[in-house]
Amino acid sequence: MTNPDHRASDTAAETAGAAARLAAVRAEVEAACREAGRDPGAVTLVAVSKTVPAAVIEPVIAAGQRAFGENRVQEAKAKWGELRERHPGVALHMIGPLQSNKAREAVALFDAIHSLDRPSLAAALAKEVQRAGRQPLLFVEINTGAEPQKAGVLPEQADAFVAACRTTYGLTVAGLMCIPPADEAPAPHFALTAKIAARNGLELLSMGMSDDFAVAIRFGATHVRVGTAIFGERPAPVPAPAASRG
Repeated sequence: MTNPDHRASDTAAETAGAAARLAAVRAEVEAACREAGRDPGAVTLVAVSKTVPAAVIEPVIAAGQRAFGENRVQEAKAKWGELRERHPGVALHMIGPLQSNKAREAVALFDAIHSLDRPSLAAALAKEVQRAGRQPLLFVEINTGAEPQKAGVLPEQADAFVAACRTTYGLTVAGLMCIPPADEAPAPHFALTAKIAARNGLELLSMGMSDDFAVAIRFGATHVRVGTAIFGERPAPVPAPAASRG
């Protein structure tokens, strides 16, 4: 049987560690911005809190963090109800794959959606944005490495998809998001995403994670998604049943 005192001490250590790591990441973001000749205020740090319990998130909020990223609608809905009541200034970002049948909940819950990647989702989001009268920031996800196992619009199809989101579906696209292949240098993928954004008049770039956010900032990232560097290593996820993304 687990000793409750041990559980409490583990949680205390985890929460203190998360706050300390947040401060270190903030310092790295500021240093990367200075090196790139950019204003640190132009970069939003999104603390990726997927699978992280509320008790560990609380001290990170207390340390001034206001943007958090989640991968699953249902987890975010369950975890952030009370947290947002206590911390009304917190912004939630949907950074994981989004099923079309979750569009209503996503539009109601999230302030930004980073994974717009197909016509069926664009149609579902457009319907819910109009119904709710609420417009989250929308990022089109670009599959810069053309990886078959990953979601995202192929680079050569990005211009047409952004245009369709605007004209066919009446959506306001704020920017682009990318996740470079794990076994490749990230810089060319960030450069490609920035180039696509520029020619489509998009100002926001969601690029860079724990291992490469400094590089992403050099290429113009406005949102960096950092989880492990703040909250530490996560346990291996339990595989979810296969589901259509709609």
